[in-house]
Amino acid sequence: MTSHDLPPPTIDDIFDAAARIAPHAHATPVLTSRALDAEAGARLHFKAEQLQRVGAFKFRGACNAVFSLDPAQAARGVVTHSSGNHGAALALAATLRGIPCHVVVPDGAVQAKLAAIEHYGAILHRCAPTIAAREATCAQVQADTGGSIVHPYTDPRVIAGQGTAALELLTAQPDLDALVVPLGGGGLAAGTALAMRALAPQCRLFLAEPAGAADGARSFARGTLDIDFVPDTVCDGLRGTLGAINFDLLRAATDVQVLTVDDARTVAAMRLLWTRTKQLVEPSSAIALAAVLAHPAQFAGRRVGIVLSGGNVDLDALPALLARAG
Repeated sequence: MTSHDLPPPTIDDIFDAAARIAPHAHATPVLTSRALDAEAGARLHFKAEQLQRVGAFKFRGACNAVFSLDPAQAARGVVTHSSGNHGAALALAATLRGIPCHVVVPDGAVQAKLAAIEHYGAILHRCAPTIAAREATCAQVQADTGGSIVHPYTDPRVIAGQGTAALELLTAQPDLDALVVPLGGGGLAAGTALAMRALAPQCRLFLAEPAGAADGARSFARGTLDIDFVPDTVCDGLRGTLGAINFDLLRAATDVQVLTVDDARTVAAMRLLWTRTKQLVEPSSAIALAAVLAHPAQFAGRRVGIVLSGGNVDLDALPALLARAG
C-alpha cells in the first residue's frame, strides 16, 4: 500500500500519531512574551517547534510515517524530496528505526539544511529546483530502491503527525480564539485544521503565506487549486505548492483565512522574535507572527496561538537576511 491508497486522516489518526511518536518526539513548550503581546495588542502563545528534534515540526509527521510502516515495508527504506526540514526529519526517523533513507534535494537549497539531512544519515540525490523535477527524481529513486515514498505534506500519515503540534497546543491552551500557522504544502495547516475542529471548534484558523508564493490565497479565492507559479520568497520552507488532499481538508474546515505577508515583514518578525524572546527561528516560521502584526484588526484583544514551525537558519546568510529588516 502506498500513501495514495490511504484514506484522508481523521482526528483519530492524530491521536494515534501522538501515541506512536511519543517515545521519539519532544512535547515542545508553549512560550509567551509580554513585549510581543504589547506589539500585537493580543495575548500570544507560541508553540515552540523550533525546539523539536531536527529543529522543526516536520519530525512529527516523518516519525509517524516511518513508524507506521510494517516490517517488510520498513526494511526497504523510505524515499522523499525535500528542501531541508522534512528531509532531515525523515532521515532521523529512519535512523531511529534502523532503515535506509533517500532524499531528493533541489539545487539551491539552504546549505545548512542539506548538511543536516546528511548528518542524520540520508543518501542525497540532486535535481533541478522545480516541483516536477523533484517528483520525477523521487519516483525514479523509489523504483530503483523499492522504498516507500513519504511525501513531505500530502501523505495522510505525515498530516496526522503534523496535527499533533496543534493537539498539544490546544490541550495546553483550550480557550484560544485564533490559531496561526505557516502555509506551504499544507501538511501542518491540514493537520491543525483537523485538531482544531475536534478540540476547539470556537477557534479560527489563519494561514500565513508568503506574498511571493501565494498559491494558497489564490486557490481559496477561486475555489480550486491554482499552483502554476514560480515561488519568489526567502521562506524556503514555504515554496512548495499546496497539496490537493491538504486543500480539500482545509476547505472542509470552518472559518479558515489565508493572510499573505511580504518578505520584509517576515524578516522583521524574525528579528523581533530574536530580540524579544531570544528565540532564533527561520523565516518560514516567523511569517506566522508577521501575519499577526500585519493584520492587527484580526487579532486585537484576542488569545492567539502561533506555531513557530522551525529554527533551522543558515547562520552564514543571517547577517544579510536581518539587514533586510533594517
